[in-house]
Amino acid sequence: MIKKIRNFKFIIRNCQAGMTYVELIVVLSIFAVMTSIVLFNYKDFQARVDIKVLANDTALKIVEAQKSSLAGKWNSHALSESWKPSYGVYFNLSENKRIIYFANLEGNSYDSASDYILDQSDITKGNFVSKLEVVGCPSPEVGSLSIAFRRPDSSALFSPTCPNLSYAQITVSSPESVKGTIKIYPSGRIQIDK
Repeated sequence: MIKKIRNFKFIIRNCQAGMTYVELIVVLSIFAVMTSIVLFNYKDFQARVDIKVLANDTALKIVEAQKSSLAGKWNSHALSESWKPSYGVYFNLSENKRIIYFANLEGNSYDSASDYILDQSDITKGNFVSKLEVVGCPSPEVGSLSIAFRRPDSSALFSPTCPNLSYAQITVSSPESVKGTIKIYPSGRIQIDK
């Protein structure tokens, strides 16, 4: 029995000898391959994350307009006490790196001459608004899109509009061709597809 214990100790001492150079090179090469795969895919991963964030921020700006309208948020530029607040968000493909949050004193769509710009959000990291659609209209692709909300209704008012309008869709893209879409339904519901 003592002989077996000695043999066991002998085996343990041999296991504690350390790694050979070949084993060390194999382990380091495995780490190098894993690191190169991660670094190679990092740019696409970051582009997907940036588009998700941009789509969420755009949807939040639309929700902010909807809430401001429903709350009857007073605009200091209003001309009379009977002014019904209309708040909205405006997109234009010629300025595809900007989102305009506006208050409308008279109508339901953005008019650069008479509306008040409350906030302009600039889109960064090379991302941009690539497509604007009003689905259900004869020519769904548009160059500019205004989404407004007027109290007391939470429904969305679109410009341009048509009788069979199903929803408006905003597509945001990255330079790496990653896309995200925001759908706004006439009922006021907002859906983000990534």
